[in-house]
Amino acid sequence: MPALRTRSAYAAVLATAALTAAGLAQPAPAPAAAVDAAASGDRPAVIEVRTIGQSVKGRPIRAWRLGEPGKRPIVLVSTMHGNEPHTRRILETLRDGRPVRGIDLWVIPTYNPDGLARGTRRNARGVDLNRNFPHLWKDLDGNYESGPRPASEPETRAVMAFLEEVDPRRVISFHQPLHGVDTDTKDAGFARRLARALRLPRTSLDCGGLCHGTMTMWFNHRFHGSALTVEYGGRPSRHRMAVQAPRQLLGAIGAHRTRRG
Repeated sequence: MPALRTRSAYAAVLATAALTAAGLAQPAPAPAAAVDAAASGDRPAVIEVRTIGQSVKGRPIRAWRLGEPGKRPIVLVSTMHGNEPHTRRILETLRDGRPVRGIDLWVIPTYNPDGLARGTRRNARGVDLNRNFPHLWKDLDGNYESGPRPASEPETRAVMAFLEEVDPRRVISFHQPLHGVDTDTKDAGFARRLARALRLPRTSLDCGGLCHGTMTMWFNHRFHGSALTVEYGGRPSRHRMAVQAPRQLLGAIGAHRTRRG
């Protein structure tokens, strides 16, 4: 049975302090509860926006809340690798379109803004953020450089703190270019339904034996909810990312747009 996340804030503080003293972790970022003062402007779907942290170079990492609060949320994450930029259009389309109903939804379109700016897989310190999470972390080098220690990167700590706070029912992490939905995960039934909805093949993503310290592994180990990975191809069309996939995704998670007035 996977370990479940500890709900005691005091215990979490003690654990973080102990790790920091031992040189195994850096202090966690400020809580993700701070709400941006900026209004959503011309984004009628947005009901809340938070800057949950900053990248190594100081670029903001933002989470946008859509839908209807009151239900256990779903979190969508994209652009963990800066050279996989296309799937963020799915999340940006959801954010920038008509209001969403039937779900409490958070979207993080750009997890790795420094990597996106540089067009590189890794962050500004050369760390693969999807090998930097604490669960089954391993010291990896090269393209999968995992950092000097678990959760060494500010981007990782920001997303960890945010997920700890909102405790989502599901996390869907969008990547490229392997073209498939990972069904070897905690909720294989939902993964199969999602693959059908997105018109993607079912697959098992084992990272070529290098699945250490990934975000979905960490989440599935620590939380009651489930996380899975969706991979599109290397060059999905703009129409698929901005029109088809957002509509397909909403249907798969039980949500819908409001009708035009």
